[in-house]
Amino acid sequence: MPKRLQFPLFLLRKLLKVAFTVWVVTTLIFFLIRLMPSNPIEQYIQNLVIQYGMSYEEATSRAASLFSLDLSQSMFAQYLEYLKDAVRLDFGTSFLSPGVQVSEIIAARLPWTLFTVGTGLILSFIVGTALGAIAAYRRESWYEPIISGLSSFLSAIPDFLIAIFLILFFGVFTWWGRGSIVPIFQLRGNYGAGVNIGWNWPFIKSVLDHSFVPILTYFFSQIGIWVLLMKGSTTGCLNADYAVIARARGLRPRKILTSYIGRNAMLPIATEFAMRLGFIIGGSLIIEQLFVYQGVGLELLKATTNRDYPLMQGIFLIMTIAIVLSNLFAEILYSLLDPRIRVKGGSKHA
Repeated sequence: MPKRLQFPLFLLRKLLKVAFTVWVVTTLIFFLIRLMPSNPIEQYIQNLVIQYGMSYEEATSRAASLFSLDLSQSMFAQYLEYLKDAVRLDFGTSFLSPGVQVSEIIAARLPWTLFTVGTGLILSFIVGTALGAIAAYRRESWYEPIISGLSSFLSAIPDFLIAIFLILFFGVFTWWGRGSIVPIFQLRGNYGAGVNIGWNWPFIKSVLDHSFVPILTYFFSQIGIWVLLMKGSTTGCLNADYAVIARARGLRPRKILTSYIGRNAMLPIATEFAMRLGFIIGGSLIIEQLFVYQGVGLELLKATTNRDYPLMQGIFLIMTIAIVLSNLFAEILYSLLDPRIRVKGGSKHA
């Protein structure tokens, strides 16, 4: 096959795979959510019947108009209607906030989650890969066991335990008798009350104050993984032919580490980073609850607790698309860096 056709065909196969995966997951989400007990529409109808003495037909008519639903439709008809709206990213209105579009809720909450989780991921990636490369290249140093040991320890701890520890550390322990290090119990929400929203220093400072500990949580929950991955990848490259030749030429260790070993060691790490981008949304569920941080993870928890079907479907679909596209991006990135996998039709990373 001509080389100019290999990448377009490879990309087409991956796009078809993405479309099929999103359709399957969307279908599962639609039906699994409706298998959950305690239908909020039925609860609303029963409350109207019991508390206000309405007939069941009157209560059903009011519920249908309020939630913009045709309750007489079959499940399959509702599924087809949902697919048609989902293609346009129209998720309907929230059950908890009648009249408010789900897309508006997601658009208002998603940037905050992307900011905190994304910042923590990027910082942990930068610091973790640097420490991992140093630990691999300086294996005989006194600090290598410390870096490796702490990284193994952090990578084994669930993120919510790290969050609880940070809450205790910053919120309970005092700083030279002047109160807690960070007023953690006052930092609820995304910014303080009374600040003017905009590009002004009081607002920016308030945002940073409220997001500092969540970002630190995401940082510590990820850095150990990056250190261990980079250390293992770098160790595998130390005895490669190009590294041996570079040392024989008398190049400085820093030059060998950055220009020869580092570039090749970063190949699997870069694709892993691209894949983890898709899990930004889903990774915020418990952390945002602990810090009462108003992101999409906390909205998903509220929607699940109150059976807000449209909001649950919208958030789950956004999460699915993010994960699938991040995997696609990782495979494309790997195929560009290593064209051999286009011919094989697979991914070495997988």
